[in-house]
Amino acid sequence: MSVMPHFHQKVKGKTTSTEVVFLWGITMITALLGKKLGQSQTFDEKGMRIPVTQILAGPNWITEVEDKESFKSIQLGFGTIKNLSKAEIGHLKKAGLEEKLRFLRSFTVSEIAENEKPGTQIAVDAVFAVGDVIRVTGTSKGKGFAGVVKRHGFRGGPRTHGQSDRERAPGSIGQTTTPGRVYKGKRMAGRMGSDTVTVRNLKVVAVDPATHIVTIKGLVPGAINGLLIISKEQVKKA
Repeated sequence: MSVMPHFHQKVKGKTTSTEVVFLWGITMITALLGKKLGQSQTFDEKGMRIPVTQILAGPNWITEVEDKESFKSIQLGFGTIKNLSKAEIGHLKKAGLEEKLRFLRSFTVSEIAENEKPGTQIAVDAVFAVGDVIRVTGTSKGKGFAGVVKRHGFRGGPRTHGQSDRERAPGSIGQTTTPGRVYKGKRMAGRMGSDTVTVRNLKVVAVDPATHIVTIKGLVPGAINGLLIISKEQVKKA
């Protein structure tokens, strides 16, 4: 696979005295980290109203590059936090970064380009463009302990014949002496939400490199400011 040349520019960082390297152009990276800003609506070229979600997908920093025979991966960092452990600070300093990054995630890549080095900031338009089909992974909102009606959509018991306390009851959970136990996977009450959820086949409708905001058609899991992983959908070969 041929590697396209990268275009980068060095500018003085506003918060630190180190030089920040921005990565534009074609890149082997197909995913970025981001956070959910909110949901809104817009109109497409045909005048149809569509729901959209705005995602802050930057700045993303390359914090580690692993180029081995068995696999190749690039670790990205996103977000800031006040306090880090000494090990985490040392890991970022090794990459030449003074920013205290909150989230670190690794992604496997087919190839590692020459300019994809630790300490490089990735421009959002180097990965995504309008019309791209993507998938978004996030953590769904936690609902706490929920009953079977809310958690699994059970109908509940009858509301007549004096059964005033059975409206939202689960009903029978098994048989008698045979098998003498409750089958694994039986749908019952329990903790609901806080699951890793992936929504596929979402379409990018706008990309703003200046603010690192990606606007996509559709809704994504999680609360506002929740961490998201935005990656391109793999195109199946015919």
